Amino acid sequence: MTAAPPRVLTVAGSDSGGGAGIQADLKTMLALGVHGMSVITAVTAQNSLGVQGAWELPVEAVRAQYRSVVDDIGVQAVKTGMLASAELVAAVAELIAGTDAPAVVDPVGVSKHGDPLLAASALESVRTRLLPAALVATPNLDEVAQLTGVRVTAPEQLPEAAAAVLAYGPRWVLIKGGHLPGDAVDLLTDGAEEHWLRAPRLDNRHTHGTGCTLASALAAQLAKGRPVPEAVTAAKEYVTGAIAAGFALGGGIGPVDHGWRLRGTQTAG
Repeated sequence: MTAAPPRVLTVAGSDSGGGAGIQADLKTMLALGVHGMSVITAVTAQNSLGVQGAWELPVEAVRAQYRSVVDDIGVQAVKTGMLASAELVAAVAELIAGTDAPAVVDPVGVSKHGDPLLAASALESVRTRLLPAALVATPNLDEVAQLTGVRVTAPEQLPEAAAAVLAYGPRWVLIKGGHLPGDAVDLLTDGAEEHWLRAPRLDNRHTHGTGCTLASALAAQLAKGRPVPEAVTAAKEYVTGAIAAGFALGGGIGPVDHGWRLRGTQTAG
């Protein structure tokens, strides 16, 4: 009998277009050799053009999914994405705080198209309940501004942004600087050590699902037992390859290619 691979649980929304959310998370986990499991927090009507509708699930449905998986199967890492409401944020924060596994918190606020995915009333719950439960938080610059008020326009401001997020309690923070001009620069820090991750900016607009994919790749590497800096480096390599291989779908922004290594569409990483 084959031994089970490391198990990773994603707690996030469903993307009907398959590029982000639960779908991106599970594809990433499969590509990286871990067993992906899911707690669906919301259902979206979503395609390459944007989000046409979103419906959150009741807290009791989210809690039941989580307990069902964790109590029977167990987890080596948990990743959170779209949590929609203050009630869901608080419930999920309580669940992951009581689970003996590293948690990657992607504090999803808006979609790639600018559609809001988190109620304004939920921000305080993210700050005071969810971030303290995280081993690693992975906000982009828009989410940093939304959570802390710090607006980053140049890479030298990334340490200030990281300190503002760390003040809410995550052990590590990965500030994603992909929206800055020039090379894609991210900063990983726990307040004591800094790791700067740089990748060339790729000329490909089909980047739907980038944030979900990075957080899931990080959770997969943590589940394999890698320390945080090593896990982040490996996750960044995977995402860079996925962005390079991103493809057009529909009339808008297409997804990154979660299966790029399986298809051999890139050789690096």
